[in-house]
Amino acid sequence: MSLTEIKKEIKKNANPQKAVLLQRFFKTAPGEYGAGDIFLGIMVPVQRSIVKKYKELSFRDIKELLYSDKHEERLIALLILVEQYKKGDEQKKEDIFTFYHLHRKRINNWDLVDLTAHRISGAYLMDKEKSLLYKLAESKNIWDRRIAVLSTFHFIKNNVFDDALCIAEILLNDKHDLIQKAVGWMLREIGNRDINTEEGFLEKNYKKMPRTMLRYAIEKFPEQKRLAYLKGTI
Repeated sequence: MSLTEIKKEIKKNANPQKAVLLQRFFKTAPGEYGAGDIFLGIMVPVQRSIVKKYKELSFRDIKELLYSDKHEERLIALLILVEQYKKGDEQKKEDIFTFYHLHRKRINNWDLVDLTAHRISGAYLMDKEKSLLYKLAESKNIWDRRIAVLSTFHFIKNNVFDDALCIAEILLNDKHDLIQKAVGWMLREIGNRDINTEEGFLEKNYKKMPRTMLRYAIEKFPEQKRLAYLKGTI
């Protein structure tokens, strides 16, 4: 389970043609949210197969991967942390949570957040004090804000909605579409479990929220109700 071996396997699975497509998809051009990120062209299922093989990698080697300029190496590092978290005892889980947030600046694209935040940050904070998430929701860093939102997905899956709704309110007027989409997605997930709670939030806030956020939140509503929200006639 060495760093050299996993890097060789990652390199072996690189696909330059797919890398070109991923560079565009993840907005890596100058001035875009993923500017400068480098892709190897390895799809997520392949990355997961590598993760299974190297899931016992040490924190030291995980950190080395996490500080790579290659996107897939960072994602593989984070997915290994997710695997270790699932199997870890309480001390291991605390160590992984601490490591995750200590090196949070390397979690710097939306897939890196979405595949890990609720499984580590959200899972750890489920029965604990959550002020960190509120601090992240106020951050100027887009990825901190997205971590705050996506961490609440674990709470939502356990039918605990208050923190998700509070963070949604903090981010109600966020200008970035990646935050608007994330908040709308979490509101939709609340609605999948308790439509009255989602609609209670929407009725107070839907006229103030960005159109993208609203569209994501009401995506699965019956057509007539969805149109009423979009027209502002609820």
